[in-house]
Amino acid sequence: MLYWLAEFSEAFIGFNLFRYITVRAGAAFFTALIFGFVFGKPLINFLRKRQGKGQPIREDGPQSHLLTKKGTPTMGGLLILSALTVSTLLWARLDNPYVWLVMGVTWGFGLIGFADDYAKVTKSNVKGVSGKIRMAAGLVIALIAAVVAMWLHPAELTGQLAMPVFKSALIPLGWAFVPFAMLVIVGSANAVNLTDGLDGLAIMPVMIAAGTLGVIAYAVGRVDFTAYLDVHYVPGTGELLIFTAALAGGGLGFLWYNAPPAAVFMGDTGSLALGGALGAIAVAIKHEIVLAIVGGLFVVEAMSVIIQVVYFKRTGKRVFLMAPIHHHFEKRGWAEPQIVIRFWIISLILALIGLATLKIR
Repeated sequence: MLYWLAEFSEAFIGFNLFRYITVRAGAAFFTALIFGFVFGKPLINFLRKRQGKGQPIREDGPQSHLLTKKGTPTMGGLLILSALTVSTLLWARLDNPYVWLVMGVTWGFGLIGFADDYAKVTKSNVKGVSGKIRMAAGLVIALIAAVVAMWLHPAELTGQLAMPVFKSALIPLGWAFVPFAMLVIVGSANAVNLTDGLDGLAIMPVMIAAGTLGVIAYAVGRVDFTAYLDVHYVPGTGELLIFTAALAGGGLGFLWYNAPPAAVFMGDTGSLALGGALGAIAVAIKHEIVLAIVGGLFVVEAMSVIIQVVYFKRTGKRVFLMAPIHHHFEKRGWAEPQIVIRFWIISLILALIGLATLKIR
């Protein structure tokens, strides 16, 4: 919204700064961060008062969780989503369809997560909304997003799968791109949801992945950068840098309260929304494969659950002491902060690898 202040640059040259995406991205980051600091504590107090016993804790999970996490309120993702939305609406160009595409997916999955969290806290049970209902709703949102993305992409990229290293190669998927994009969005949402099991574990890797995708979005949205980096030009995607900057600011504000010992959990409200956002951004900027690299931690977490379930059904035995894999390391005796920080380091390394694919020719 504040982008339109640039129209007054003739009266005051300082307003011309609002034309620059990088300037507005920085402003979006700090706006969301301050929002998180200001409204974090009041929201936590409200959630604690409304939820009473807080988020139900799995009885079959690590026993330490029953003592340290019991009574902690959930739905803290509302803080991230609110900060993200306010900041994006203030600083992004609201005539950019990619912004609305990603925002729609984010809030769509956020509402699914909110319904699940609400069911859990009202029933005082770890079982919320039926998994089939959640999956069906997520697939509908992803379907709409995939079709819209195909419509927005330039003609030469519509229905094409771009490769991160072999940059001149395009795999023609045609309308098969729609189910592929749906898989990316829904898979990303659920993978982040599975990762959210320890204080601060999910939010930092989400911020790192979002920041990486934001930089890539800025690059592929500029024809001069795409020519230099030899990547495909997707006009208009640069504006998504404002969205990712707002996400990072809101996420950092949330982490202030989610750092061990957490005063609030993001819940499915946050994890599904943020995971869906990452998937939608990757689809929008034609870097779906790169998402699997920069979000490699989420992929490993999801795969650990799949492997555990499949192997147990076939053999009656377990590959991991407990899935997702972060609980396996808890069972091995790793301290919670040790797991969280090491996973953060892995996420940062993967993000750097993802960025390096931009320059590999």
